[in-house]
Amino acid sequence: MLQRPRRNRKNEAIRRMVQETHVSADNLIFPLFIIDGNNQKSEVASMPGIYRHTIDNLLREVESCLKLGLKSFDLFPNIDESLKDKHATESYRDGNLYVRAISEVKKNFPEACVITDVAMDPYSSDGHDGIVENGEILNDETLEVLGRMALVHAQAGADIVAPSDMMDGRVGYIRNVLDDNGFTNVSIMSYTAKYASAFYGPFRDALNSAPKFGDKKTYQMNPANQREALIEADLDEAEGADFLMVKPALPYLDVIKLLKDNTELPIAAYNVSGEYAMIKAAIQKGWLNEQRAITEVLTSIRRAGATAILTYHAKEVLENKWL
Repeated sequence: MLQRPRRNRKNEAIRRMVQETHVSADNLIFPLFIIDGNNQKSEVASMPGIYRHTIDNLLREVESCLKLGLKSFDLFPNIDESLKDKHATESYRDGNLYVRAISEVKKNFPEACVITDVAMDPYSSDGHDGIVENGEILNDETLEVLGRMALVHAQAGADIVAPSDMMDGRVGYIRNVLDDNGFTNVSIMSYTAKYASAFYGPFRDALNSAPKFGDKKTYQMNPANQREALIEADLDEAEGADFLMVKPALPYLDVIKLLKDNTELPIAAYNVSGEYAMIKAAIQKGWLNEQRAITEVLTSIRRAGATAILTYHAKEVLENKWL
C-alpha cells in the first residue's frame, strides 16, 4: 500500500502537527448567572459546578477567569418574582440588577468582553420571550421592549447584545435603536437558529424562567428543520447582525456547518445547559472520562464551524489545562 493514513497518527508529535481543529480560550464564552444580594453563590442543582452569583461574587469569578485567559462572559439575571410583569418593565429599568452587574464588571475589568441577553422571559410574569395577549405571542409589540432593553445594556457598558427571543425583525430594530443613540460600536450576536429544544431545562431552573403556560414553538425553530436556518441567517445578516448563533450546539452541528458555509459572519454556538448536565451526569456515574468527553464535545462544535462557543465547561477546561 502506498497510502497508509496511520503513518500520520503514529506518535503524539505527528498527531499534533497534522491536527486540523484547535480550541483555545479565545474561542470560549462563559455564561454566568446573577442573583441579588451580597456575598452569596448558590449551585444550580441540575448543573453541577455552576453557580448563581451576587454581583460582588460575580466580580471575583470574572477576575479568576481572566487570570486563566478567559475573557468573554455572557451574563444572565435571576429576577425575583415580585419584579416580573406581563411587559417585562424591570428589564429596562435604570439601575436594575442586570444593569448594575454589567456596569460593575466593565468598571472593574474593562478588558473583559461582556455579552448580554436581550429577551423578556427572565422578567416576564408569563415566562415567554414576547408580550402575551389572549395566548398569542405578539411580535411587533415585543420589539419595543427588546430595543429599550438593549439600549440600557449598551448604556451600562455591554460590548455585545445578544437577542435570544426569536421575534421577527428584532435585529434590525435593535440596530436602529443602538445607532440612533450613539452606540454604533455595540455589536449584535443574534440567536439566529434557536430551536424549540428539550435541552433548556437546567437553564430555566437556574433563572426560574420557564413559561407559565404552553411552549415556545410559535417562535423558536422546529428541530426537524435545517434549511429554514438559512432564511433566519439571511435576515439577521441583512438587518445588521455581527455574529450568528446556533442554539443548542450538539444536536445541531449540521446547522452550524450550514451557516458557516453560507456566510462570512462569525458563527457562535451555545453548548447549552442540558448538554452540560447530560455530560456531567454521565461523568458522575463513571460512564465517561471527564477530560476526553468534554474536550471532544468542544472540538466537535469548533470543527463544525463555530468561531465562538458559549459553554459552561469554559472555566474548568482552562483550570485543568485540558486544551
